[in-house]
Amino acid sequence: MVSLKQMVCVAVAMLAMSTLARAEDGFPFGTELTLEALPQAGSKRIPNIEIGDNGEVVLELWCKGGKGQFSVAGNTVIFVPGQIQDRSCPPARAQADDDLVAALGSVETWKRQGDVLTLIGPKSLRFRTTGN
Repeated sequence: MVSLKQMVCVAVAMLAMSTLARAEDGFPFGTELTLEALPQAGSKRIPNIEIGDNGEVVLELWCKGGKGQFSVAGNTVIFVPGQIQDRSCPPARAQADDDLVAALGSVETWKRQGDVLTLIGPKSLRFRTTGN
């Protein structure tokens, strides 16, 4: 026979596991993510984004850097780029940075599976949680 204490423990464990699963699959506010991409020729740098708790974004691209803002409602996402700093980049890296900012600006939806965030639009972008 199952005791009341055992039933309560099972219910609490199930609630904790469902909350954890939802947190892992939610939009990664308060997280730093790295683009799944190869470095540009002559560099080891790969773009990353740091998403604040309110959707504010700090971008470090292949060469340029800047800020932006994510707005999320359900699985819909909008990225609005802010000021992007031109850091005297070589033309190929500057173009890659501009293309990435444009791709971020055209995303429409998102999905998250574990530590991978996929931003879906005309060009899908995959970011992985940066681990220490």
